Amino acid sequence: MRGRVTQPKTRRGKMFLENRAPKVHENDKNAILVKGGKTSQTVSDILQELYKLKKPLSTHLKRHNPFHPFEDASGLEYFSTKYDSSLFLFGSHSKKRPHCLTFGRTYDSNLLDMIEMQVENYVPSKEFKEGGELFESDPTMSRVGNLMVDWFRGVKVSQIRMQGLELIISLTAQPDKILFRVYRTHLKRSATSTPRVELTEIGPSIDFKINRHKLASDSLFKTALRQPAQLRVKPRKNVTQDVFGSTLGRVHVGRQNVDSLQTRKMKGLRKTFDNHEQEDVGEEEMAEE
Repeated sequence: MRGRVTQPKTRRGKMFLENRAPKVHENDKNAILVKGGKTSQTVSDILQELYKLKKPLSTHLKRHNPFHPFEDASGLEYFSTKYDSSLFLFGSHSKKRPHCLTFGRTYDSNLLDMIEMQVENYVPSKEFKEGGELFESDPTMSRVGNLMVDWFRGVKVSQIRMQGLELIISLTAQPDKILFRVYRTHLKRSATSTPRVELTEIGPSIDFKINRHKLASDSLFKTALRQPAQLRVKPRKNVTQDVFGSTLGRVHVGRQNVDSLQTRKMKGLRKTFDNHEQEDVGEEEMAEE
């Protein structure tokens, strides 16, 4: 579902539309967290904790919405366009599918991927003292890992100091399961200049079981990964790099015509050449006498 775009009447409206328009360097991806028609306390707590982890790139909608994403995703597509969020998390609870969370993303205001997971084990962060291979071998788990990394991606920065790396989100793939863990880093002194890193689990700790999934086709997924032409690195002929990172270039020079070179350009050379001519003429006259 794509929202109607009208011509802006104010400068603020123009800036708003320009911020949402496609760019060469896209904005950081925002996420919306939506409650279904019925949610359990476990689902509500998980939504709140994941909302805090995703800040400031998250929006938590408190009201219940009777959506059924796998039957009709238009409601989530509308919220995605309204809140300018390409990522979404939908929480629901029913007797048939208890404690379910649906992670998803959109492309061009249309549904791209979504995966429903059932919470089998959940330990909230307040209960802690301090606040695979399947991702590569299995095609479905590979798409799940790609979606989760895209979902929890933070703000893009050009530089970061080591003290700024506080949280580590760990995703472990097991057959039909995803283990979600959060750790806090502690930098300790060491004998070298590089500090020693210790990890402390702070929660939340969630064990997901994959129920249903609706993945994009390979062609659509390839289209969503396409980069603008301005960002593509064009190959340069005869230019290589060595192991030290130095750029080496090979230049092909054609045969030069030496006969057409100008050699009498400097005054010093011109005077010297003229003096030599006068001396040669004087020697020839003396020889004739």
